[in-house]
Amino acid sequence: MPRQSIFPTELNDEWLKSQVNNQEYSSMSELVNDLIRNARKKAEQLAPLQDKLEKSEQSNFWN
Repeated sequence: MPRQSIFPTELNDEWLKSQVNNQEYSSMSELVNDLIRNARKKAEQLAPLQDKLEKSEQSNFWN
């Protein structure tokens, strides 16, 4: 698995650490991977809606 370095803001770092400290996640890696999975899932769910909006705008639906 590739390794990455991330540099969150101080506020985000505190939140990340609190999630691990509260035992919501067993590690920072698990938490970051879960956040990424959730963001990808959300993007996948929104993609069809964005496509429909773009097609509507191109067909002058709003005019």
